[in-house]
Amino acid sequence: MSQHFDALETRAPEVREAALMAALPAQIAHAKAHAPAFADLLQDVDAASVNSRAALAQLPVIRKYELLERQKAARASGGNVFGGFSAMGFGPGMTRVFASPGTIYEPEGTRADYWRMARAMFAAGFRPGELIHNSFSYHFTPAGSMMETGAHALGCTVFPGGTGQTEQQVGAMSELQPAGYIGTPSFLKIILEKAAEMGVALPTVRKALVSGEAFPPSLRDWMAARGVTGYQCYATADLGLIAYETSAREGLVLDEGVIVEIVRPGTGDPVPEGEVGELVVTSLNPDYPLIRFGTGDLSAILPGQCPTGRTGQRIKGWMGRADQTTKIRGMFVHPGQVAEIVKRFPEVSKARLVVSGEMANDQMALHVETGLLDDEGLKTRVADAVRDVTKLRGEVHLVAQGSLANDGKVIEDARSYQ
Repeated sequence: MSQHFDALETRAPEVREAALMAALPAQIAHAKAHAPAFADLLQDVDAASVNSRAALAQLPVIRKYELLERQKAARASGGNVFGGFSAMGFGPGMTRVFASPGTIYEPEGTRADYWRMARAMFAAGFRPGELIHNSFSYHFTPAGSMMETGAHALGCTVFPGGTGQTEQQVGAMSELQPAGYIGTPSFLKIILEKAAEMGVALPTVRKALVSGEAFPPSLRDWMAARGVTGYQCYATADLGLIAYETSAREGLVLDEGVIVEIVRPGTGDPVPEGEVGELVVTSLNPDYPLIRFGTGDLSAILPGQCPTGRTGQRIKGWMGRADQTTKIRGMFVHPGQVAEIVKRFPEVSKARLVVSGEMANDQMALHVETGLLDDEGLKTRVADAVRDVTKLRGEVHLVAQGSLANDGKVIEDARSYQ
C-alpha cells in the first residue's frame, strides 16, 4: 500500500501552487455570490484578478471576533445565524450545525470527509478496515464529527467514545480492541493510566491522532514507552484540517484544500519565510468559503520539503496566540497600531512594543529595527508617531536589523503583577 494518502501529496510544488491559484478566483466569486457577508466585505474586489498570493494579500483579513460580531448582529435582527458567511442554508445540504465558544455557529455539509481529516489519519498510520476509538466530544463542537467523517472516508469503523467515563472507555477498548485512538493527548494519558491502575491490558491500541491541545515531545515519548505512537494535527472548527504531522516529525504538512499565509500580527501583511506570524487561511470549501480567515494562532513556514516525500509546505506547528492586545495606562493598544507606526517609516523594518513596570506604573518602549542606529531625528519622529497612534507616550529604542526575537510577538507584556 502507498505511504501517501493520494497523488496530491507528492505533486510538484509548482503544480500545486498553480492549482490553488487557479481555484482561488472561482472561490472568491462563489463567496461573493452565495455568502452575503463576503458580498459586503469584498464588494469592490474583482474576483478574476485575485489569482496570485500577492493579489490575495490585498484582501482584508477576517478575524474570528469579526465573524462573531457579524453572527451576533445577524441573530439579534432575526437574520442568518451564520452572519452571512455560510453559502448554504438549513435543509438537505446541511447535515449538522455546531456551536463553538462565543457563541459561533458552524455548518457541516454533506460531502464525504467534509472536514478533510482522512489525510491526517492516514499519515498517523490508520488504514481502511480498522476500528478507531474516537474520544472527541460529540456535542456542541464539531471535533467528534470531524474525526468520524474522516474515518468513514478512510474506510474505518468508529466507536464514539466521547469524553469522560474513563473506566468505561478502558472497558470498551479492552473488549472491542480498536487499532488506535483519536482525541486529546491528555485524555489518552488518563485512559492509559486508568487501564494500568485497573490491571487491564490494551494490546491493540498502538497508534493515535491527537489534537485540541499541545502535544509536547515529553508526552509523545511517555506514550511511546507504553506502545502507542502518537501524531498530532492542527484543525479548527471553522476550517477543518489545516496541517498534519508525519513520521518525519519535522513540523506539520499543510493540507491540500487550503491556502495558508503567515502575516504580521494585527495586519494582513505576509512575512518572509521562516518568520513567526499569524496563520491566515483561505478555505476552498464551497459551503463555508472563508477567505483570508485569521486563526489567531502563531506559526512559521519551514523551509524545504518533508522527508516522507510529501511536497506541500510545512509549518512549525502551534507557537502561541497572535492577539496580543494589551491595556496600558487604561488604554488598549493593538498589534495593528504597532504595524501602523512601522509603515510610516521606510527606515524601520520591524518593531516590538515592550510594556514593563509594576502594577499602576506602566512603562512603554518601542524597539524598532533599523540601519540608522544613531539617528536621533528618527527616534524623535517615531516617538511622535507612537503618541499619535496610541495616545500614549513611550520611549523609542533603535536596534540593529535582525536583533528582535523571531517569536511573532509585536507587543510584549513584561510587567510584574506581584
